[in-house]
Amino acid sequence: MTLSQSAVSDLLDALRAGDGVDLVRESVRMVLQELIETEATQTIGAARYERTPGRVTERNGTRPKLVTTKGGDVTVALPKQRQGSFFPSILEPRRRIDQALYAVVMEAYVHGVSTRSVDDLVVALGGTGISKSEVSRICAGLDESVGAFRTRRLDHARFPYVFVDATYLHVRTEAAMVVSKAVVIATGVTEHGRREILGLDVGDSWGYLPLAGADEVFWRAFLAGLKKRGLTGVQLVISDQHAGLVAALTRVFQGSAHQRCRVHNIGNVLAHVPKAETEMVAAVFRTIFAQPDLASMARQWDKVRDDLAGRYPKTGPLMDHAKSEVLAFAAFPREHWRKIWSTNPLERLNKEIKRRSRVVGIFPNEAAVIRLIGAVLADTHDEWQVDERRYLSEGSMAKLYPSSDTETVALEEGDR
Repeated sequence: MTLSQSAVSDLLDALRAGDGVDLVRESVRMVLQELIETEATQTIGAARYERTPGRVTERNGTRPKLVTTKGGDVTVALPKQRQGSFFPSILEPRRRIDQALYAVVMEAYVHGVSTRSVDDLVVALGGTGISKSEVSRICAGLDESVGAFRTRRLDHARFPYVFVDATYLHVRTEAAMVVSKAVVIATGVTEHGRREILGLDVGDSWGYLPLAGADEVFWRAFLAGLKKRGLTGVQLVISDQHAGLVAALTRVFQGSAHQRCRVHNIGNVLAHVPKAETEMVAAVFRTIFAQPDLASMARQWDKVRDDLAGRYPKTGPLMDHAKSEVLAFAAFPREHWRKIWSTNPLERLNKEIKRRSRVVGIFPNEAAVIRLIGAVLADTHDEWQVDERRYLSEGSMAKLYPSSDTETVALEEGDR
C-alpha cells in the first residue's frame, strides 16, 4: 500500500515537530487511518467528496474507534455509510475473541497459575506489569457482553434442529485442584435454514453412559434454560450419548426426536472389533446409510447387526439399543440427512475452542471459561448471521412446514 500525499505530509509534520508527540504511536495511527480510508473507498466505490458512476452509497460522517496496537492505544475514525455498514478488515472482526483470550491469560498470570508459554504470551501481548485492577476492568466489560449474548431471547424463530455437544477443559477450583469440566454448547438451525449459537454452560465432567442422575439435573436445567429464553419448534436434537441427556430430553422437549451421532456410535461398535478388521466393519456399517429411505435402512441395519453379532457378540446389544436413535434422521427431508445425522457440523467450532483454550492450558476458574468460550461463540454467531449461504436451503426447510408461509416462499424461489 502507498500512503496518500496528505498522509505522508501529516506524518512528516509529526516527525519534524517531535516535541510532545509519541512518534511511533502517531505513525501507527496514520498508517491505520490510511488503510481504513483506502478500504472504505473500495467498498463505497468512490473516495471522499468524489462522484463516480460506480458509487453504491454515500459517506455519513465517522465514528471513533480505540484500537490497541503494539505501539500503544490509538484512536482512528471509522467511516459511516448511509446504507449498509462498514468495518475495516485491518481491525480484525474477531477482535472480541482476542480480547477474551488476553483477559483470561492475564487473569491466570496475576493469580500465579501461568506456565512458561503463558508468560511468553503475556510479554508478546504487552502485558508486562499489568495490574489486577486492569485485568478486572477488562474482564468486567467482556463478562457483560458475553452475559448479554448468553441470555438473549430465542423466540424470534422456530428451531427444528438443535445440536448439543460438550468439550472438556481443565479448570482450577477454589481448593486449588485442577479438574476436568464439561463445556456444553447448543447450536440450532432456524426454520429459515440459518444457524445460530443457542447456549453455553459449564458443568462437571461425565462419561458417556446412558444413565440418569446428578448429570440429568444439569442437562435438564440447561435445556429448560433454553426453553425459558423462548426456544420453540424443536423437532430433532442431535448429540452424542452424554449421560443424562436423553432422560432430560424426554422431560424438557417432549415430542422431539433424538438423533444419536452416527459417527460416535460407529466408534462404539468398532471398540468391540479387532483392530485389523475395523476398516472392513466400518465399510459394512456405512452400507446402512447408503439406503434410500428409513424402511430400507432399518432392514439393512438388522442384517448388519446379525452378521456382526455372529462374529463379535458384544456388538449385538449395542446395535439393538442404538437403532431407533441412530436412524432418527431418516424421518426428515433427505436434503438434510448429511447435516443432521451426526455432530460433525460442530467439529470446526470445537477445533476453534480447543485452539484458543490450548494457549491458556489451565483456566483459573469457571468464569474465565465462560468468558473466553463465550467470546468465541459470540463471534462465530455473528459470522453465521452475515454468511450469504444458508446452512439448509429455505426450499428444503419448507418440507418441515408444509402448511406455512415458508412453503410459498420456497415455491417462488423454485420457479425462478
